[in-house]
Amino acid sequence: MEHWKVDWAHELPLEPIRFYSEIGSDDYEVRKVQSYRDGRALKADQFHESAEIGLSEVPVGSIDDVASQPEFSASSISPEEFERAWRTAQWSTRNLPGRR
Repeated sequence: MEHWKVDWAHELPLEPIRFYSEIGSDDYEVRKVQSYRDGRALKADQFHESAEIGLSEVPVGSIDDVASQPEFSASSISPEEFERAWRTAQWSTRNLPGRR
């Protein structure tokens, strides 16, 4: 299992600015936290996805690939740091289209 923290530098007011990802051995996200400018932090796992947050549908690749993109700053973090972010995040209350 890998754990990443990725900061996204942009000016889009409604998009997240930080991601915490737990990556499985198959390179797919297992759990994710998204942090927003307004202080919100949302989380997702395979059983809890929403219109606001979901796991990547494709393998995430390497952290070096992410870090090489100019808008991202990416680093490996400890499982403990990921768990701290996970515990403080909330489940989204916005349903995916077509779900109640």
